[in-house]
Amino acid sequence: MTQPIFSLEGKKAIITGGGSGIGKAIAKLFGKQGAYVCILDFNEESGRAVVQEIINEGGQATFAFCDVAKPDSVSKAFKDVLGNDSLDILVNNAGVSHIGTVESTTEEDLDRIYQINIKGVYLSTKEAIPYFKTGGAILNLASIASVVGLSERFAYSMSKGAVLTMTLSVAKDYLDKGIRCNCMAPARIHTPFVDGFLNKNYPGREAEMFEALSKTQPIGRMGKPEEVAALALYLCSDEASFITGSCYPIDGGFITLNS
Repeated sequence: MTQPIFSLEGKKAIITGGGSGIGKAIAKLFGKQGAYVCILDFNEESGRAVVQEIINEGGQATFAFCDVAKPDSVSKAFKDVLGNDSLDILVNNAGVSHIGTVESTTEEDLDRIYQINIKGVYLSTKEAIPYFKTGGAILNLASIASVVGLSERFAYSMSKGAVLTMTLSVAKDYLDKGIRCNCMAPARIHTPFVDGFLNKNYPGREAEMFEALSKTQPIGRMGKPEEVAALALYLCSDEASFITGSCYPIDGGFITLNS
């Protein structure tokens, strides 16, 4: 019997930062498509809650605490969820944002962004490679900030540019092992982070600013985590077996239509 299109049956997937936002949407969709989902997250409460949601919907999932910036934490988390099993999919989703120019970005800001957004991808990918016994897929969360200039995103853009180039290096280095590596470049996606940002910085003007931010996307709205998850599903599925070393914008036309 032929498997349904985009099936992840029999595959084991690790998703860093899978407890909220885009990572949560990816974890839940992968669970629905048959993957055994391993959520690695710094927030144990939210990570375990997503695991329970996946199980309640008939899927299989587990959780391990993970600070992606710390080698020992990453190594332990992988061992906790995989044991002696192999891995089929790694989604490097964990990351943080930062607003500031080169002048307003402190050394501490820069170090924090580097530790999570760059070193975190490095550590998780390095740990994952030996678990890919028969090939597999790595998907990194880059950003439109990887390829276009954005105001007051100095440190964030630096980190996401690195994610893009790490993607290319890994794709090139592991072709002969059957490991594909791609990245996605989302524009503004409506996640709890956006709501928190508006509540903190624009109290009483949340709806007005939400509308203004939405209109910066040529398509006229922010993206949804579920839309990013659908692209992630394709890129991690066998249907995308001819795709590696690519960066896929999911940006409502921002990169090409916002000039």
